[in-house]
Amino acid sequence: MSTLPVRGLSWTVLRLHRSAVVLWGGALLAATVALIWMYAIGDDARAGIGACATPATDGLPLCSAVDAITADTIYADTITFVSTAVSYLMLPVAAWAGGALTGRELETGTAHLDWTQSVTPARWLAARLTVPAALLASGTTAAVLLNVWARQDGNPNLVGDWYDADVFVSTGPAAVAHVLAGLALGALAGLLTRKTLPAVGLALAATLVLHNALDWYRTSLWPTVTTTGRAALDLPRSALDLEHGVVTTTGKRIGNNMACVDSDSLADVQRCKSSSNLTDLWATYHPRSHFWPLQFMETGLLLALAAAATAAAFWLLHRRTA
Repeated sequence: MSTLPVRGLSWTVLRLHRSAVVLWGGALLAATVALIWMYAIGDDARAGIGACATPATDGLPLCSAVDAITADTIYADTITFVSTAVSYLMLPVAAWAGGALTGRELETGTAHLDWTQSVTPARWLAARLTVPAALLASGTTAAVLLNVWARQDGNPNLVGDWYDADVFVSTGPAAVAHVLAGLALGALAGLLTRKTLPAVGLALAATLVLHNALDWYRTSLWPTVTTTGRAALDLPRSALDLEHGVVTTTGKRIGNNMACVDSDSLADVQRCKSSSNLTDLWATYHPRSHFWPLQFMETGLLLALAAAATAAAFWLLHRRTA
């Protein structure tokens, strides 16, 4: 029995799915051009949201001139679009992996023909996972790096806060883990259903649940910081504010209580606490420095899930072809 070398298997995967490869390359090219353009107009965009005066002063431009600048809108909208696309990339990847990469080949019998003529089932699946994984990982990494570069100083008024779901995913290694998890779950869905459309539906459902679960529980992946007193009412803009609470005169801690939040000074805080029978205020949050711990935790979780789904796919394939 003749066997195809690894290079031949990889070329076969690329040839069979050349439309997807071309689409992926075109999307990366479009994102690259857009992000380079955003970097070029970044200074104008920041000027468009800068301080101004009427009439102009030595330090501030005329407000009408600032209002006439449109680069800030173009910049913000484009960055937001790219970030959202990267954040939700795992969904189309999973649908493609389930429908075209495994489900369709099993449904049409192409996979069975390969197994009888040239390659073992394990090598067939390995090639269909490693080639897309390499292209998706390298392309997504490039998109993330370009996205971070185009954001420059990361002004939240233009590009969103670091903890916004789409911003968080699209500016760190979690983006790569997202697409790899989508690929693995999609391939597993194709092996489970052995049909194109059911595989697409199952893959989309699984990744959508995963995506929403991560959005919901992301803040729980790393210990939060709790501050008390006046500082609890004056968290920095860069902090992800999770919960405010109070401590009563009996020592009871009450969460989700916004008492005294409108106090402007320390004296106002003291008066508010006294009139409300409170002894202290507290707030729980994630500071900007928690970006990387949260990224690494989410990345590790998703890579573990991808590894588990991949192992399950190989086990299922072995069981059905043994």
